[in-house]
Amino acid sequence: MEEADKGISRPETIPEVGEDAASTVSLSATSLTEEEQEELRNELAKVEDEIQTLSQVLAAKERHVAEMKRKLGITPLNELKQNITKGWQDVTTSTAYKRTSETLSQAGQKATAAFSTVGSAISKKLEDVRNSPTFKSFEEKVETLKTKVSNQPSTGDFDEVLNSTASASAMDPKPEEAPADRQGAR
Repeated sequence: MEEADKGISRPETIPEVGEDAASTVSLSATSLTEEEQEELRNELAKVEDEIQTLSQVLAAKERHVAEMKRKLGITPLNELKQNITKGWQDVTTSTAYKRTSETLSQAGQKATAAFSTVGSAISKKLEDVRNSPTFKSFEEKVETLKTKVSNQPSTGDFDEVLNSTASASAMDPKPEEAPADRQGAR
């Protein structure tokens, strides 16, 4: 902290990318000796040159990779597909995915059991309704009506009665009103 208080200041301008930082340093703003400043300028110039060289090498290698991929027929779409496949494989092998999958499986099994229980309860309730005295009375009235309409004795099966009544209604065309009846009704 003492060095910061001794008057070491930062340059007023910050060099932009590609600007030579060594040339923007103010000589009077530092408490370094002339030798130390020269040594730092030289080191800074070397590092900047290395960075530029590495950037050029990286760009050349990227071009080389692109050329090799083109020759191999590897398209960006193929790479995307491979990345997605690998990503999905990584997800499915993760602990979190496995736990979630197990939890959802258990929830599905419990839901299936609950629906089965509800279905059984509904079936039992419908059976109770069918065996109730009110329903039996209704069933007898429908059978009596069927016997009167079709003049055929019933076997007592409610489903048969409903089906035969429905088919009889579908076969019997509704009589059209006679033209004389229509005029008389006016």
